[in-house]
Amino acid sequence: MSTQAIRSARIEARISPEMLTVVKRAAEIQGRSVSDFVVAAAQEAAQRTIEETAIIRLSVEDQRLMMDAVLNPPDPNEALHKAFEAHKRLVAESR
Repeated sequence: MSTQAIRSARIEARISPEMLTVVKRAAEIQGRSVSDFVVAAAQEAAQRTIEETAIIRLSVEDQRLMMDAVLNPPDPNEALHKAFEAHKRLVAESR
């Protein structure tokens, strides 16, 4: 497959002349075209954003609290009992 066939989508962005100077300089440093640099930077930022929504990071204290809640769950409260009964009714009605 040719490069033309692979790169068929196009995006446009307007940036300030100062930002373009910075992007051009960074592209030069990496030995890339401005277009390749921008595409790579956008891809890295997109991947990082997606990963950040898929991974939950907890502090050590939050990890301890989470494990304590899993290993020693509190007794069900009134709201949970009501939700369970409502769920049972919905399941029974759907059969």
